[in-house]
Amino acid sequence: MTSSIDRSLLQSRLTPRQLHVTQESGTEPAFDNEYWNEKREGLYVDLVDGRPLFSSRDKFDAGCGWPSFTQALPGAAVTENVDRSYGMVRTEVRSGVANSHLGHVFNDGPGPKGTRYCINSASLRFVPVADLEKEGYGAYLGLFGRGDGSEVATLAGGCFWGMEELIRQQPGVISTRVGYTGGIILSPRYEDVKTGRTGHAESVEVRFDPKRTTYEALLRFFFRMHDPTTLDRQGNDLGSQYRSAIFTHGPEQAAVAVRVRAEVEASGKWKKPLVTAIVPAGAFYAAEDYHQDYLQKHPDGYTCHWVRD
Repeated sequence: MTSSIDRSLLQSRLTPRQLHVTQESGTEPAFDNEYWNEKREGLYVDLVDGRPLFSSRDKFDAGCGWPSFTQALPGAAVTENVDRSYGMVRTEVRSGVANSHLGHVFNDGPGPKGTRYCINSASLRFVPVADLEKEGYGAYLGLFGRGDGSEVATLAGGCFWGMEELIRQQPGVISTRVGYTGGIILSPRYEDVKTGRTGHAESVEVRFDPKRTTYEALLRFFFRMHDPTTLDRQGNDLGSQYRSAIFTHGPEQAAVAVRVRAEVEASGKWKKPLVTAIVPAGAFYAAEDYHQDYLQKHPDGYTCHWVRD
């Protein structure tokens, strides 16, 4: 998603202040915003697309009246731009995918890098540690000393029924669930996603045991079980919700994904260029119950997925 996000959708789900800050580069009042004094542990995610941006572990009281962080999360989708407004030269911080205005970064922070990310609460949504798993951010529990040692991969490649059924059979896979990710509204339902207007992709969240398999092995299987050369399409299913995409949890996964995609492209297994996107993961919203384990419940149900040699 980019700055071309459907404004009518944003107007339907953002408050006037949130809309002004994120879309019009506004600034909320100091000491009169939601998170300036928030002290709980958890993630701060992009209000628009749900991608993780900052951790409470890096938050500090700068005395300025806005949430302040010593750094963004490693691999977070943030960009910096020169801001010459109001007769000053500052460095603006924007979310790298949704292109929302977040705030500014200054060189007077207490950390080893000396940076202070001064961010508007109106650009963020806070997810407490206790809610990370439930809200689709279980991959980040390790940041807070939680979790069971398992890892998460989030993959999109067409109708999630067929993807889930093949992936669940792979060695080392602990659990799978299907859902929606990569879009711009909170808690989407199938009726929203199927329109193609929300930006979400039908996806599979795969929890795996890194002692029994690897992220790389799962990605190599992913490129065999769907056609990564068809843009916004898989078989007879058309629309951006059926796009091929790898949603990465952190810089290590991103590096592996880039390398594996390049190697698959160079292998000649596919005769046309790959269109698989590699983007930072955001919130994962579990699909309705009737979608979960669909082909287990309906063995003769629809699927357009099979494993290639």
